[in-house]
Amino acid sequence: MKPTLLILAAGMGSRYGGLKQIDSVGPAGETIIDYSIYDAVRAGFGRLVFVIRRDIETQFREMIGARYEKHLPVDYVFQELDRLPPGFSVPAGRVKPWGTTHAILMAADTIHEPFAAINADDFYGPQAYRLLAQHLASGTADAAMVGFTLRNTLSDHGSVARGICRADDQAWLQTVVELTKIERDGAGVRNLDGAGQITRLTGDEVVSMNFWGFPPEVFVLLRARFGEFLKARGQLPASECYIPSTVGELVAAGQMRVKVLATGDSWFGVTYREDRPRVVESIQKLIANGAYPGQLWS
Repeated sequence: MKPTLLILAAGMGSRYGGLKQIDSVGPAGETIIDYSIYDAVRAGFGRLVFVIRRDIETQFREMIGARYEKHLPVDYVFQELDRLPPGFSVPAGRVKPWGTTHAILMAADTIHEPFAAINADDFYGPQAYRLLAQHLASGTADAAMVGFTLRNTLSDHGSVARGICRADDQAWLQTVVELTKIERDGAGVRNLDGAGQITRLTGDEVVSMNFWGFPPEVFVLLRARFGEFLKARGQLPASECYIPSTVGELVAAGQMRVKVLATGDSWFGVTYREDRPRVVESIQKLIANGAYPGQLWS
């Protein structure tokens, strides 16, 4: 059975200033999602599941999903605030989504095979998909994460959130800490937390870019951890349950093993609208070097 690609596309796009998931970056109108799917299909993925919001469903299906529905099995699930475990409800004033752990859980009733989860607005490169497809096809019960170098994942136009990872000498993930305001600081890198505490970073750290590989059994673990998050922080109006933090907790508890798959591919994304010209230029260079055709799905 071929693995499934789960694409997290329900993000609000607040920092970007628009629906960045369907903004074109390729010469024939391709989006970053198109390049992700192209790389995934070449690597051996055989099905697509999109996590979206209901208010963008029609536009998303017409501009993205319709391109693939005749060629691959395609399903849609919806990240909604009130899709919560029994006993929990949305607190008054809550409008922000619950985060990436919650987004992945939306596919629990739809995915029953090994799968990869990715951000819709991140370009990961073909090697990353090949590495993860090989891992998922091996039949292992262990999860996996594609790791990127921090300095190669920053934006010149504002702060970013990254999961800072530490692995042992066998490439098994030991810890992952989600830092939510990482930015360049002269020749270095720093994170500034909500309390004003500065953490200095070298830029060489391995980071999670939300490119994960999971067996289907992971949903049981994620659901339990998400319930614990809601008990502890569910009443906070802007709290989010990040998948890197959730995975880190599962690793620390001995409930999950995660292989870190290092890739030399370049990552780029569109956290801010000002990032888009760099993405367009990078894709043009990859096309010129023969990595992609000028029109992906001709």
